Amino acid sequence: MRRLDLARPVMVKRLLRSRWPQLLATLAALSGFTFAIAAGLFGTPVGNRNFAVVFIWIAWWAVLVLVLVPILGRGWCSVCPIPAPGEWLQRGAILGPDRRGLGFDRRWPRRLRNIWLQNAGFLLLALFAVVVLTHPTVTAVLLLVILLLATGVSLLFERRAFCRYLCPVGGFIGLYSQLAPVELRVRDSSVCASHREKTCYTGNNDGYGCPWQVFPAGLVKNINCGLCMECVRTCPYDNIALNLRAPGSDLLEARGRRLDEAYKAFIMLGAAIVYSAVMLGPWSVLKTAAYSVGSQAWAAYAAGFMAFVLGALPGFFFLAVHFGCRLAGCARPRKAFTSLSYSLVPLGLAAWVAFSVSFALANGSYIWPLLSDPLGWGWDLVGLRGASWSPYLTGLVGPIQAVVLIGGFAWSGVSAKRIARQLVAADAAGESGDRLALPVVLFGLLITLILLALFVA
Repeated sequence: MRRLDLARPVMVKRLLRSRWPQLLATLAALSGFTFAIAAGLFGTPVGNRNFAVVFIWIAWWAVLVLVLVPILGRGWCSVCPIPAPGEWLQRGAILGPDRRGLGFDRRWPRRLRNIWLQNAGFLLLALFAVVVLTHPTVTAVLLLVILLLATGVSLLFERRAFCRYLCPVGGFIGLYSQLAPVELRVRDSSVCASHREKTCYTGNNDGYGCPWQVFPAGLVKNINCGLCMECVRTCPYDNIALNLRAPGSDLLEARGRRLDEAYKAFIMLGAAIVYSAVMLGPWSVLKTAAYSVGSQAWAAYAAGFMAFVLGALPGFFFLAVHFGCRLAGCARPRKAFTSLSYSLVPLGLAAWVAFSVSFALANGSYIWPLLSDPLGWGWDLVGLRGASWSPYLTGLVGPIQAVVLIGGFAWSGVSAKRIARQLVAADAAGESGDRLALPVVLFGLLITLILLALFVA
């Protein structure tokens, strides 16, 4: 598929350069975020009657997983309210550019320029996720802590260090943004090479240097691009393209494959499996243990969760890769493990989509009463307070999930074969990429069958 530059038309270019649409969307998101905190702290403690739980974990999450990430990748990051207050303080302006802001502007520590902390943050959040999803006060405290942490990091470190290295939701979005059909890239790298000032990275009077600390000419994957459009504003040669491309192109990019990103794939896939078992499965003992934070049952659940996500899942995958290497004569199983882990990204997103479809359609009707009574205080603003709960499309949920999971497996299998062929082509001892990929594909098939059993059976 040839890339189509969406930023070529004059009207689109003006829209991308303007700060107003982005600012208005961010302010709207920040208003909703702030109201969710207030609702969680002062509204009803009943989760399905509180704005914080319903609009964050049902409405927003469904839109994020089912629409924004698969289509726009990191599009949400461009209007995310979490880093906004800290970034405005850091810059000393809301629209800017103005470089008279607050903060120490320190460089992020070199040893921590990876996503291991981000992975750890997501795992910590995942252990308490069932409680967060059902208790408004816990949701509000979590949102407030994340907001204060992001603001504090912005005042201490330069640019969007929180977003790139710490944000647990940003890690989720970044991993699966590699599948999106939209990318931001330079049109001609030779133009960047001859441009001494590198204003896309350093900034100028038209905009800030890349908040994500990425030099656009070296950008090969979506994972570290927040689509903030600052480089579009600061490039004096109009050399930044917003491309429509073949979905999943990043998975085949051999440059920049890293173990921390590979483990992110296992963490996300493993969390999707566990959540599906806990929240949709028939095992009441498992659900009770996940809810009983601090008890011995919860400790056992937490230990099992960590062992499965960090041990069993990558461990069995490594065995599959090692066996594939023996079949194909691949001399570097560790490199193959890291590279082939990227083939699990489509399957992981499919698992999250299948889970979110079920969760959203089962609970989506809780939204309507909250439009009338967002705090659970007995209001009836638009006459919908008495709307009853009713799940949507119950007969179609299973077939939709099956199609999504089978499609994710097929995409994962094709990606595994292509990555494996890259590996053996670069390895003198390699004989067949398909042989290397076969155990990985079988691993993906096993995971798909487990997910189908959880969702559809």
